[in-house]
Amino acid sequence: MLPRQLRRQQLLFTAFACLLGTLALLAPVWPDAPVEPRVGGLLVWAAILELVHGFRRATPSERRSAWLSGALSLVLGILLINEGLFRTSALVLFLAITFAVDALRHATEGVKAWRGGSRRHASALSFLGNSGLFLFIIALSPFTREWTVAIAGAARIAGIAFTILRSRTGQLDQASEDEVRSIGMGDDAEVMAEGQRLEDEEAARAPIDRRWIISLVLILFAIHLGRMGFDRTALGILSPFIAVVGDLAIALIIAYGIIAPQRSLLRRSSAPVERAAWQWVQQVPKEKRRRFGPRPVVRAWLLRRLRIGIRLRKASYSLRNALRNGLQIGLPFSAVLAATMPVWGMSWYFDTENWAAGMWDSWAASHTDTWREAMVNAVEPSPTAASFSLSPEGVNDTTDFRFVIIGDPGEGDPSQWVLKDRILAVMEQPDVRFMVISSDVIYPTGALRDYERKFWLPFKGVTKPVFAIPGNHDWYDALEGFAATFYTPEAARIAMKARIASDLHLSTTTDAKVEGYLTETQRLRDLYHVPSGFQQAPFFQVRCGDFVFIAIDTGVLRRLDPVQLQWVKQVLEANKGRFIFALLGHPFFAAGEYQGDMTTEFTELHTLLKEHHVTIAMAGDTHDLEYYVEPDSTGGPPMHHFVNGGGGAYLSLGAALTPEGTMPTDVFAHYPARGPLTAKIDALTPWYKHPAWVWTTKYNGWPFSAEWLSAAFDHNQAPFFQSFIEVVVERSTGMVRLIPHGVDGPLKWSDFGRSPGLPAHDGELDLPAEWSFPLPSAAK
Repeated sequence: MLPRQLRRQQLLFTAFACLLGTLALLAPVWPDAPVEPRVGGLLVWAAILELVHGFRRATPSERRSAWLSGALSLVLGILLINEGLFRTSALVLFLAITFAVDALRHATEGVKAWRGGSRRHASALSFLGNSGLFLFIIALSPFTREWTVAIAGAARIAGIAFTILRSRTGQLDQASEDEVRSIGMGDDAEVMAEGQRLEDEEAARAPIDRRWIISLVLILFAIHLGRMGFDRTALGILSPFIAVVGDLAIALIIAYGIIAPQRSLLRRSSAPVERAAWQWVQQVPKEKRRRFGPRPVVRAWLLRRLRIGIRLRKASYSLRNALRNGLQIGLPFSAVLAATMPVWGMSWYFDTENWAAGMWDSWAASHTDTWREAMVNAVEPSPTAASFSLSPEGVNDTTDFRFVIIGDPGEGDPSQWVLKDRILAVMEQPDVRFMVISSDVIYPTGALRDYERKFWLPFKGVTKPVFAIPGNHDWYDALEGFAATFYTPEAARIAMKARIASDLHLSTTTDAKVEGYLTETQRLRDLYHVPSGFQQAPFFQVRCGDFVFIAIDTGVLRRLDPVQLQWVKQVLEANKGRFIFALLGHPFFAAGEYQGDMTTEFTELHTLLKEHHVTIAMAGDTHDLEYYVEPDSTGGPPMHHFVNGGGGAYLSLGAALTPEGTMPTDVFAHYPARGPLTAKIDALTPWYKHPAWVWTTKYNGWPFSAEWLSAAFDHNQAPFFQSFIEVVVERSTGMVRLIPHGVDGPLKWSDFGRSPGLPAHDGELDLPAEWSFPLPSAAK
């Protein structure tokens, strides 16, 4: 590339970085957008910009500086994008540390330059700027995290722009010559000639390398396509495509995060040995060396070392070479991991087929409220307090009845199947009238193609009506699979078409596909005989006498669209004085902490339910069974919170591993208890995961949380701790009873980790656990 072109590219990169920095600074004023993920995304783009530009830097030291700075920015961006996974204190600390590291790096560069007799005003300025931002973050973060993140992110991107603008660019040296000089053999004609020969060979074999890399990538795509399915649309191949991109990312991480650093370190430490070995080999003239013997063996080893060094050096000189060399090193390892993943079981971390769920999460998060509002308005243009009511057979104002609530069942693996016999045993009771699935019916993306294996087959034998509210995973396919399964056919047809219209018909779902979804769902319903297809929305109510059951869809971001919120307010207002049982997609208390403050809208919903004296608030999403009593601030009856998400997904560890004395309420219980859970994981965790398990149990997974690390210890083998809840509405006794069930039947109080006083008497520890709440006096 000519100098003028390099300068033009430099100015273009600088301008783009300045734009990213401006957007980061304005992030707190963007409407309906969390600050941290937005700033994190901008930082990732800025980091990529710096990493790419690093290959154009004129000297090795400048290239290393660019890559280190870019890597720090990339890590920071990823942390901010995933801010929900971190404790607040940890996120702020990481943010500050990145600036402290950069300050130390620039200070080191400045001292080296001063000792060498040159002046580095830019290094001094960068040191002062990064030090100031470190102190600024520490001082400002207790008052406003959003503006702290925005200003810090914008400042970091501005620093990237400044560095790109002032950096020196130019033509890059020859890789073989530089590599030979690095081992102190630059004046040796033979070694220099061998280096040039190896570099020429590498250039000649580049097309061959590209072909086998492309072939392996296509094979990986075929593997993912075969496992994930293909619906003959552009979006149908997007998930397998994302899985392949994940494979490539893992390959590069293995290459440059594990293997290349080891090789580079070994190269530096072995340079004196290589020089001595070359000198020993050259003691015999080239034309007199034997074909067999110790010298040919040593020479072959030296040439291999030189080839590796040339490859690494060429990777540092060219982005194209870096990608090819990284894939050449890491792709075989990544391919083995992808091919054997079904053997290891489901993993949200290393199974790249589940990475697509993260993409769909971001997509669905920004569309869910718009979709839901359009779908509901199309089915019921003016909802009232009586709208979206369901009337299961046998549920009326006078008789006793029961129903079952099971949360987050849809992984389709042993952790779901282990509950099947208990679910059927409870559902066969004559006074059990219906079942409700609370959140995440189907993992990982709610796709209709997964319903047979993860819903129809596991629930085969259930003969009572099945209702559901969606979880965030069910929204990833725009609720199409959920609507086809749980809506009435006509409501599903209207709702799906309304969703398409809300997207301005920019969708791969056509009218013909909608009809195909409904036809396929009816076929499965007829074959498996599981009653479903009664709803008109992703939320509903069952009202009978003084008992009201309200199911609320909180979507992806824990919030309600205006139409659903207005309906909830109408239902609550119309049922004042009744026993109100609210089922939500996300819990207010979970994993040993209060989560009602995650969004403003979620906090307002919690306040709304408290103002209307809701007795029970239950939710899935977190994969265990938890109970919290929230006292009423005005002295009224408390609100009882249940987490009921142990129906089949990997087990959440947050509540069980919460440090003693840090629970958010005085009265609590959780299943499983810490002892049996840790005993299982201690016994089944392999040696290479044991450090992570110690970190999780001793330090609660800081800076993450034990809850986030739960999936790393997903052992799909006995003993299992899955659960569900049976609800008994007894007008004959004037009580509502909640009975928790595990894989072996009703759970006992001794199975729970619990606060003092649960149960009231120690003699009840071996009795079945149960919570009882009085119905209003009029129902007695």
